[in-house]
Amino acid sequence: MTTERTAGWVARAVAEAEAEATADHEPGRLSPEQQVLQRIERARRRAPKIRESRITLAHGAGGKATHSLIEGLFVEAFRNPTLEELDDGAVLTVGAGRLAFTTDSYVVSPLFFPGGDIGDLAVNGTVNDLAVSGARPRYLSAGFILEEGFPVADLRRITTSMAAAAERAGVQVVTGDTKVVQRGKADGCYINTAGVGVLERPVSLGPRHVRPGDAIVVSGPIGDHGVTIMLARGELDIAADLVSDTAALHGLVDTLLDAAPGVRLLRDATRGGVATILNEVAQAAQLAVVVDEASVPVRPAVTGACELLGIDPLYVACEGRLVAVVDGTQAEAALAALRGHPLGEGAAIVGRVAADPPGMVLLHTAFGGTRVVDMLVGDPLPRIC
Repeated sequence: MTTERTAGWVARAVAEAEAEATADHEPGRLSPEQQVLQRIERARRRAPKIRESRITLAHGAGGKATHSLIEGLFVEAFRNPTLEELDDGAVLTVGAGRLAFTTDSYVVSPLFFPGGDIGDLAVNGTVNDLAVSGARPRYLSAGFILEEGFPVADLRRITTSMAAAAERAGVQVVTGDTKVVQRGKADGCYINTAGVGVLERPVSLGPRHVRPGDAIVVSGPIGDHGVTIMLARGELDIAADLVSDTAALHGLVDTLLDAAPGVRLLRDATRGGVATILNEVAQAAQLAVVVDEASVPVRPAVTGACELLGIDPLYVACEGRLVAVVDGTQAEAALAALRGHPLGEGAAIVGRVAADPPGMVLLHTAFGGTRVVDMLVGDPLPRIC
């Protein structure tokens, strides 16, 4: 039986290889690397499908499993042109003006961590989704799902933090909702927010505007938030002088857009980190993103913790960093503008957009090699926002 199964598997593999060779058009002229890249590209063109029968933590991690859930279920159910953009916020035309609208939910564990808590994280994260849509954030909603027995003192601390973050960001919490569930059903407190912002500039941002030669810029050191959360859980005997980078980025975005009208796309690098953002850009634009590993800013404490955990910092979440794709001729102006702002002092140009291989992210490593930076299935650090 084992021999028969093996023979069947080999036959299928040979047939698949022959089919791929036909699709490759004269594969003998392609290098092994080119053939591998073509196989990856064909796999990515397949329609996303949910293969699991039950939801797993990976479906909420921002990687391949999340994208399969979103595109294979939610987009199919609610399909419309605005939703299909799959941006951080929807840009809507209302009368003579344009609005940005977004929603997000926060289930971070622990609720309180160095540099912030679930309250200011909820405000900052929603403000940032509006900001990278090119909008000025104005109004938020706040929905609380509370567990029976949750301390009122902790809830007061969270709402006080939210109020302070909203005041700093110049937004108002104008509506909300509260639900209480049985003890053990909500891990203390979950928060859902929605946000509305006004587009005051005639900007249009998104992957469709990205072109070969554009520069990839990050606004500061990556991975601070995700590693801070992991260390705050106390599951690892690692100590580091590190705090979350949670912050509202709308002021930084204003500074960037003033200095570089050639900004093509903006994203805040939360779940899945910078690597996931770059893969989303490359696949949506059907262009390549080439990153220089030595140019990526990472704090030594984050690098050390990631090495101990076996995690690549490129996949670790930030909550106060943005990724910008900028017209290559304006890259230096964009970099100078970011570095002139308190939230962008550590900004760096980390790579460029190229024509080939389409849909791929390549990393020039510090050792002189090149490797593919793919999107992870799940997230090595769940419940980070």
